[in-house]
Amino acid sequence: MTGLAHGQIPDDGALFDSAPCGLLVATPEGNILRANAAICDWLGYRETELVGEKRVHELLSIGGRLFFQTHCGPLLSIQGSLAEVQLEMLTRTRDRLPVLINIIRRSGEHARYDQWAFVVTSERRAYERELLDERKKAEASLDARLQAEARLRDMNERLSLEHRRKDEFLATLAHELRNPLAPLRNVLEVMRLQRAPGREAPWGLDIMERQTTQLTHLVDDLMDMSRITQGRLQLRRKPRDLVAIVQAALADLRGMIDAAGHHLALQLPAHPVWVDGDEVRLTQVISNLITNAVKYTPDGGRISIGVAEQAGTVAVSIRDSGIGIAQEALASVFTMFSQLKPALERSQGGLGIGLALVRGLVELHGGQVRADSDGAGHGSVFTVALPVLATVPAAAPCGAADELNAARRILVVDDNVDAADTLAMALELLGHTVRTAHNAAAALTEAERFRPALMLLDIGLPDMNGYEVAKRIRALAWGGAITLVAATGWGQDADRERARLAGFDDHLVKPIEFARLSGLLDKL
Repeated sequence: MTGLAHGQIPDDGALFDSAPCGLLVATPEGNILRANAAICDWLGYRETELVGEKRVHELLSIGGRLFFQTHCGPLLSIQGSLAEVQLEMLTRTRDRLPVLINIIRRSGEHARYDQWAFVVTSERRAYERELLDERKKAEASLDARLQAEARLRDMNERLSLEHRRKDEFLATLAHELRNPLAPLRNVLEVMRLQRAPGREAPWGLDIMERQTTQLTHLVDDLMDMSRITQGRLQLRRKPRDLVAIVQAALADLRGMIDAAGHHLALQLPAHPVWVDGDEVRLTQVISNLITNAVKYTPDGGRISIGVAEQAGTVAVSIRDSGIGIAQEALASVFTMFSQLKPALERSQGGLGIGLALVRGLVELHGGQVRADSDGAGHGSVFTVALPVLATVPAAAPCGAADELNAARRILVVDDNVDAADTLAMALELLGHTVRTAHNAAAALTEAERFRPALMLLDIGLPDMNGYEVAKRIRALAWGGAITLVAATGWGQDADRERARLAGFDDHLVKPIEFARLSGLLDKL
């Protein structure tokens, strides 16, 4: 206890102790320095239980405590006293004791102190009783509010935990789905490479490839949405021509549009429109919106795509004559897992993450996306608005034509035997010399013997993870000459960074895209 010592209190001891009203002496902070017999009797405490042990506001009801914290200090500092304040005190048994309080602030020889005087009021005028009733209601309301806030905090904590678990589940699900996709994609590539020139593809090959590609896109959407919600998705931004991006996305989907018999109208500027963006992600945004327009427009419908600049902003609009969106659903179409009833009736509902992903990617680029519709059956229009670059980037110099892949020595390491063997078969058909290993120990042994130019290394090996294998290879005298590429189902930016720190030259996500792999082989 700091402040006045007992002997420093300027007070007539006998008068203080025998006064017919309750008396307390306390520091300005409320620490009790002395209490007389009356206040001890009323509250049911011994003096030793109050002095040095309690603060004045601890003896007050909730309303009294609020008054003490918000009014007592400031008023005593300004005017030095308070008179006839009606409050309630709490006895040892938590009973309420109505009192009238007077307070005077004094300055002693060594410090300031407050003198408190209490008078019990059992009968007051009607308006005072009403005031007390109102205070009780306020206290009850405050108690209820505090309890509600506590319940709300608890609920928020549970929701946050469930949200984190959902994100972790999505990331894990996407990773696990990539493992069976890898051998499926490899087998399709092998079948395509084994086809004799001039002969038609085996029945079902195109169907299998389309469905595998669609499943891969769904898995990628799951992974990307997980990254966005966790704040882990990073953009590779540089000046991009948005018109070229729209044209590239449209070229990829032209077969789908033609198959549905849709009439396509384009309104694109004849000059580039430059934005600061990630080409892959912006293509993903435009492709998702065009795909939705094709899917939810009956065959033979109309789709129009336009790009227009205005006041430092470029807007990409994709309009269709399809099923439309009810007015009450417009506000929720970009919500995660949102589904529209007409889409479900057409068995075209998907996972309900495509538009949520679009919004997340657009907002990461500093833009906005909105949906408009005149209602069900009247089509819809989705508009993406992005800031335009103020300065036009200089044209990049044209590079020499890419050389064809030369034959390489490649070591494929994957504990999924099907994935490793099918990838090796596809690479051999492309003219490369390939070896496989299915655990870390075999990989290190085979690398020592085979000395590959390229090593495609899985991360989740049974005896040692791929990061450690990469570090061991880099520590060997000949290890620096090998191009190490991580081939894994984990594709978040943190995974790529960890691979880089372990010594990998590049990072591929399963199922491996052969076009991307071919580009890596060109660089060897």
